[in-house]
Amino acid sequence: MNETELSTYDFERRFDETRALEWMQENWSKSFMFCGLYAAFVFAGQHFMRERPKLNLRRPLALWSLSLAVFSIIGAVRTGSYMLHVLTNGGFRESVCDISFYRASVTKFWAYAFVLSKAPELGDTVFIILRKQRLIFLHWYHHITVLIYSWYSYKDQVAGGGWFMTMNYVVHSLMYTYYAARAAGWRVPRPCAMIITASQILQMAMGLAVLILVYYWRHEVHCPSHMGNIVCGTLMYLSYLVLFAWFFYNSYLKDSSRDKGSKAN
Repeated sequence: MNETELSTYDFERRFDETRALEWMQENWSKSFMFCGLYAAFVFAGQHFMRERPKLNLRRPLALWSLSLAVFSIIGAVRTGSYMLHVLTNGGFRESVCDISFYRASVTKFWAYAFVLSKAPELGDTVFIILRKQRLIFLHWYHHITVLIYSWYSYKDQVAGGGWFMTMNYVVHSLMYTYYAARAAGWRVPRPCAMIITASQILQMAMGLAVLILVYYWRHEVHCPSHMGNIVCGTLMYLSYLVLFAWFFYNSYLKDSSRDKGSKAN
């Protein structure tokens, strides 16, 4: 992909992806430290707030969610334009096996920004704990595993990364916009939350499909990856698929099925 094929902002073009890769290869294991501190905060924070009144924090939460929404929207547009270009010119197989995503002028900054953003996104949990909202297993498990897997994958720059990051940017664009609107006091229709969760389930199913294809194509075509990444990614996406589907059922289907049953009786 050359500079005339996609418009590129100067800061994107100037971004030094070589130094970024070197830093990640040397420091990716620090993701375990971040996650360890995060897990400690989850349990210590809940204990600390147990006998204390909940904090409101609606305005800080709205600003926090809005900043992540804007970041995700821009990232989705930039990475999405690249993936659309690859799909249009190279086909689906090329889009799965492509690793130029990590160093193309239009996406190299957003690939690195994506993996780094998984650390500050842990801040979502701070608001949940301080506001004494229900903290489910899916929430903190998802944050921990995404952070570790993202840093682990970026250091090896494996195939499939373009799909993983672009899908996540798109879903987070919807999710954080929804959170910002809720925190700002807007009444968001219930179907919007259902659509977001459904999009997350679709993301996990697509992530699994991409990893399966990387496994089958890693020898047939230039589709660089390794079994360690494929196995870890498959287990992660499969667990997400089950957990998000279970969450969708409990949140949107279980009560309605009970209501129908009570009406029938």
